[in-house]
Amino acid sequence: MSDQLHIGLVQSDLFWNNPLANKNHFDALLTSLYDLDLIVLPEMFTTAFCINGNTETMNGASVQWMLQKAKSLNAAVCGSLIIQEDNQRYNRFVWVTPNGEVEYYDKRHLFSLMGEGDQFAVGVERKLINYKGWKICPQICYDLRFPVYSRNDLGYDVLLYVANWPARRIVAWDKLLQARAIENQSYVVGVNRVGEDINNISFPGHSAVYDALGETLVFIAGEEKVEVATLDKGLLTETRERLPFLKDMDRFNLSS
Repeated sequence: MSDQLHIGLVQSDLFWNNPLANKNHFDALLTSLYDLDLIVLPEMFTTAFCINGNTETMNGASVQWMLQKAKSLNAAVCGSLIIQEDNQRYNRFVWVTPNGEVEYYDKRHLFSLMGEGDQFAVGVERKLINYKGWKICPQICYDLRFPVYSRNDLGYDVLLYVANWPARRIVAWDKLLQARAIENQSYVVGVNRVGEDINNISFPGHSAVYDALGETLVFIAGEEKVEVATLDKGLLTETRERLPFLKDMDRFNLSS
């Protein structure tokens, strides 16, 4: 168990549907990182938001690359990939650890405005990852707009989003990340990409970390950059004990 969690937020540009180029780029970006517990890559970090793009399996090259990175950097590595399983394609958040453990979460809310639901199967359950004494709930991009799905009845410490969130709607990204931290009394980590894709859609970054009061701990503007954030379990516990709002939440069950 660790009282602190050291996280590397990797805010990067992405090559369109080119897994090898993207992984080579991340190789260069990650070389300077050390003494971290977790490294967070953006949504669809091998393809950008190319919904009919390169599809892999959980035994494929990109998950193997993640495992190699986790081992060499002695840190968990996570981000989302296009994964095929049982004749279905998923926008899948993949989490790997230095000792070879692999966990995943499939995106629940598919972005119909861009036809994501026509290409991918819907995820059917939320995920809670236990890592170094921390409980982490991963979600992907558009999930951010649906607060019921992220409500903290799971008892998580960190709500983690990876995204390809465009500049034209970045106000929503900024405000909703902060709102999720406040309403769930948890740390919120959001990693977004930068750059412009093949469809001339611009991505401004704004990767950020908020504490349980909604205070900004890290904010990365519109540049390609790796930033480190340190989360403190003691401060989180103190905040929840001083302001025990979660005990008053409404109790109900989510359905499909």
